Amino acid sequence: MDPDSVAKAFVEHYYSTFDANRANLAGLYQDGSMLTFEGQKIQGSQNIVAKLTSLPFQQCQHSITTVDCQPSGPAGGMLVFVSGNLQLAGEQHALKFSQDVPSDANTTGKLLCVQ
Repeated sequence: MDPDSVAKAFVEHYYSTFDANRANLAGLYQDGSMLTFEGQKIQGSQNIVAKLTSLPFQQCQHSITTVDCQPSGPAGGMLVFVSGNLQLAGEQHALKFSQDVPSDANTTGKLLCVQ
């Protein structure tokens, strides 16, 4: 599978999981993963999921506009850049968002966030 197809599949899985149940994202992060959110650095799968599940909204819907990727590192990783719209329940206007997702392939070939 080519890198663009892998990146698009990863992004589709990540954001559909985020929209349905953010707690289920834990398996995509590692202990060394770091999320930087509005200047706050959060490290580790459990801490990242705790942050994501504590965001001040319960329901949302991501609409992806762009997915760009490039290979990263010798182990089959890639850097994925995502942009789009985030519609929050009860809000009239969608928010714009962008996210860089550095990812690494684990021993099974599954991509994991190394943010």
